[in-house]
Amino acid sequence: MQLVESGGGLVQSGGTLRLSCAASGFPFSAYWMYWLRQPPGKGLEWVSYITVGNSTYYADSVKGRFTISRDNAKNTLYLQMNNLQVEDTALYYCARDDTGTLRGQGTQVTVSS
Repeated sequence: MQLVESGGGLVQSGGTLRLSCAASGFPFSAYWMYWLRQPPGKGLEWVSYITVGNSTYYADSVKGRFTISRDNAKNTLYLQMNNLQVEDTALYYCARDDTGTLRGQGTQVTVSS
């Protein structure tokens, strides 16, 4: 199983980024998929997840600003992040489970004020 995140970077507060996660080695369409993040000096926290049926759920801190989606034909998970805030600065991971045990290497998102 492999998960490879991309799309992170440095943006100003209020900016946007779109993260991607390319999945391989498992039947992507059969799994709920998750985005997690780890802010500097803090633990891993759940951001969003999408079910097999494309139902979506968000942490209160990102609700209304982030959108999770998936393209099963491309085995790819996305996270559209709008109106980014300084507190969104973190290493972002996609994962196949909600604890992050099965996750990629992460992509860094840094939001400056």
